[in-house]
Amino acid sequence: MEVKVYNIQGQETGRTVELADEIFGIEPNEHAMYLDVKRYLAAQRQGTHKAKERSEVAGSTRKIKRQKGTGTARAGSIKNPLFRGGGRVFGPRPRDYRIKLNKKLKQLARKSALSYMMKEGKIKVIEDFTLEAPKTKEMVKILDNLQAGNAKALLVLGDVDKNVYLSSRNLPLVKIVRGSDLNTYVILNGGNLLISESGVAQIEQTLKK
Repeated sequence: MEVKVYNIQGQETGRTVELADEIFGIEPNEHAMYLDVKRYLAAQRQGTHKAKERSEVAGSTRKIKRQKGTGTARAGSIKNPLFRGGGRVFGPRPRDYRIKLNKKLKQLARKSALSYMMKEGKIKVIEDFTLEAPKTKEMVKILDNLQAGNAKALLVLGDVDKNVYLSSRNLPLVKIVRGSDLNTYVILNGGNLLISESGVAQIEQTLKK
């Protein structure tokens, strides 16, 4: 499919770029996107949670009262989970939350996410640009020109320019990523996708493998 290329003033350049239909024009697979987003979010979990169980808390192992005749339930240890300071029953333990997905499924999910955003009209291709100096005002102006200033914006570049990155890092709704580093969660959570021409080339090179 052919789409127009815009400059950073928000004007059409008169040029078009051909987007691969097998990446930007497929029928989105919602289940594949769900699984890949779930995988990404699970991998963000640190998994270092830990609570001490009965065998791990400090305390005497002496039987705290006689077995019978007290009128209350029997108790054999101060580390009993029923007592204050006792161990926790089935407490959390360190674990790895990562989920394994096949490479082809992850590729299908990314293609589905890009195709979904294209159908929603949230993808705009812009020409490659750079900034002479890091200025947040300049980046805000560029986003306003491209009608992406009041919402989330994901800037997909071929190679992240230092000045562009520094100009956008104070903007909470703006995220910059290289085309080769895109994942399903970032695409779907990005809001408006502003993809540079070199970013398009990287995306297609990565997903056509």
